[in-house]
Amino acid sequence: MNDSSVAASVEASLGLLLRRSTRASLYSALVDQLDGVNETTYPVLSGIARMEPVSSSRLAAEIGIDRTATTRYADRLVTAGLVAREADPADARSTLLRLTEQGRSIIEVARVRLVGQVEEALSEWSDEERAVFAAVLGRFVETLRAGGASPG
Repeated sequence: MNDSSVAASVEASLGLLLRRSTRASLYSALVDQLDGVNETTYPVLSGIARMEPVSSSRLAAEIGIDRTATTRYADRLVTAGLVAREADPADARSTLLRLTEQGRSIIEVARVRLVGQVEEALSEWSDEERAVFAAVLGRFVETLRAGGASPG
């Protein structure tokens, strides 16, 4: 396989992985029977967990959902007791989002489930294949986040 066909194969696989239907299915499995969160609000909850405390606008930019929808989903999570709003010490007009203890518990369950899904998906791979995949995927993500690849 030449470089161009390898890149095309990676692009096709990423396209499938990043497809909204794929993500929604994954999120649905992660939050199944968890109170206060669903496949729509999970990306907001997960984003807050990674970035807290965080403003709605910064969170929206990071998770790729417009600010209005992010705020609406955050409102649902606040009502469910999974997220709390607090005053932004740097800007009195703004608030920051932070997980509650209940929100942290939900995130922990979802992450354990995600690890289980990954383990299941890789269960027929050899130890060496799993280790190489983890290392190469990590390197790929670091390269993309560092701006090492320009969009085509």
